[in-house]
Order: sequence, then C-alpha cells, then structure tokens
Amino acid sequence: MTVPARLVDTSRGYVVRYLTREEMRAADRKAIEDYGMPGVILMENAGRGAAHCALEMLVEGRRARVSVVCGPGNNGGDGFVVARHLHNAGVSVAVRLLAPREKTTGDALVNLQIAEKMRLDIRHVEPAELDFSEADLVVDAMLGTGLSGEVREPFAAAIRAINAAGKPVLAIDIPSGLDANTGRVLGGCVHATRTATFAAPKVGFIRNSGPEMAGEVTVVDIGMPRSILE
Repeated sequence: MTVPARLVDTSRGYVVRYLTREEMRAADRKAIEDYGMPGVILMENAGRGAAHCALEMLVEGRRARVSVVCGPGNNGGDGFVVARHLHNAGVSVAVRLLAPREKTTGDALVNLQIAEKMRLDIRHVEPAELDFSEADLVVDAMLGTGLSGEVREPFAAAIRAINAAGKPVLAIDIPSGLDANTGRVLGGCVHATRTATFAAPKVGFIRNSGPEMAGEVTVVDIGMPRSILE
C-alpha cells in the first residue's frame, strides 16, 4: 500500500486500505450489528487512542492545558472521551460545546454525562467566546467524516478561531470541514498539526487539500474486527 509520507501506521499484520465515508459507515454498522460491538465501546477505544496522540504532542515536565472543542454528534462524543483520559493523565482540560447540551444524544451523551460527573470544565459557548490563549493544544472534535456540505455556523466561526490561534491542533478522526471522500475544503477547514483517525485512513487524506489540512495522520486501532477492514 502506498501511503503519504506523513501517515503513521499502527504496524498491523495486514493492509488497511483508504476508505470513503460510506465504506467507513458500513464498517461501523457491521461491527455493531453483525459482531455485537456496542457503539459506545468503539467510541471509548477511539477516544482513548486519540488521547494518547494528544499526550505525545504535549511538552513533558509541565502542567499542560488542553482545549477540546466539541460538536453535538459522535465526533464530539469522541472529544469527551479524549477529555476524560487527558484529565486522568493530569492534564488541565477545558471542554467547550458549540451546541446546547440538549443537542447531544446517544453514545456521545453517555460520555458527556461521565465527563460531567468527573467535574470537568465543560461549558456551552459561542465561537466569539473561544479562548485558546492559555492552551498548549487544541483538540478539534466538532465535525466528523459524515460532513459533505458547506460548513455552517457556529462551526465556521469556530474553525476560523482555531486556525487563528496559532496553537498545535489535534483533529479527531478528520479535520472539521474536510470532505472525507474528495479532500476538498467545505468552505472552511481546521488546519491540523496531527489527525488521529479511526480504524482506517480516509480517502480524502490523499486528495486535493487533504494532505495539507490533515497534517501527520495516525491510524488509531478502535478494536474493529480484522475481517471487516481487510
């Protein structure tokens, strides 16, 4: 398999090919429906692996501060898991919601509730209220691989704020605003330093603006059965 120079693989014993959003959605569905893997378990594995990537990006020997910017969907749910694991590792974490709490449902809500019970710093904010001045790292957990249309507010403004902050950025699964199939920027896109993508790399990472926006790509093993991905 030919991979971009900045792709970091997970040293599996088999080839994992680049997937489209439709193929990734089908793989998730197969893992849940045919293998009985609860979605919340896949989310936990994904977020834990992404948190490890975040820790690798932080400077050792200091009290690190991380801002996790979350949307209301499963990408935001992954962000809540990342925040939990970073908190447990001694990192100071600020979680900022770009949608009212009641918009979060399903597996994402499960992880939001856990994070709330852990008394993490979680607040719903408008994009103008985002403040990354004290952050050592920004985690982009706003929009996932399902996005195919133009980025709308408040996410467009949040993307601009993240890019203007001049901080290292870890994108969760895919930089918000990047088309997972074409690699095109959908009106605006987070310019990630590193992307922690789940189960398999996405086709958009090697097309058009994908390589530039995704930065260094790490494929995180989320426990999906090998037979699905081969």
